[in-house]
Amino acid sequence: METVAVIDFETTGLSPALGDRATEIAAVLVQDGQIVDRYESLMNAGVYVSPFIESLTGISNAMVRRAPPAAQVMEAVADFVGDHPLVAHNASFDCRFWDAELQRIDRRRSRAFACSMRLARRLLPRAPSHKLGALAEYADLPATGRHHRALADAELSAHLLLHIEAVIRRRFRIREVSHALLCEIQCAPQRGLDRCVKNLRGGAET
Repeated sequence: METVAVIDFETTGLSPALGDRATEIAAVLVQDGQIVDRYESLMNAGVYVSPFIESLTGISNAMVRRAPPAAQVMEAVADFVGDHPLVAHNASFDCRFWDAELQRIDRRRSRAFACSMRLARRLLPRAPSHKLGALAEYADLPATGRHHRALADAELSAHLLLHIEAVIRRRFRIREVSHALLCEIQCAPQRGLDRCVKNLRGGAET
């Protein structure tokens, strides 16, 4: 599979449209079944971190004040990610912040996000929950650190992605799982997965 970038944000709230900003970002590059590179940084967007968010993430106002400016961090992580396809767990959340923070530095996303949560709902329907922590326990994924810190969650999402790819290869008897196939599967109805994969195989070896 081509190299993909798995993204995770920690933020002050749920939506940049409501004025929420990122406080931390991590991106890990996944290639040939393993994590090959990592980027991680706190970021100072000049916003207040509420006691609830500090308790959830462990990221304090003091930590954010000492962090590099958000624009500097986003320039660095955007260069790190480059043109690689993107993955996130609950990608609608991270996609909103990725696009909003890029827009502030006059950059734009060029690739789509695949969502490991949506993929897990289709491919791991027996999991008791499709939250990242529950899926990690269900699939016996490696421990990566404290939940709700960007690098730990990005690495855990990367391990989940690799697990999902293995499920796809076994179930559909294919060798290569492309990002395009992941994007198609996450949008396909449960009963249409076999037809979806058959249409997208496009010469992959069986």
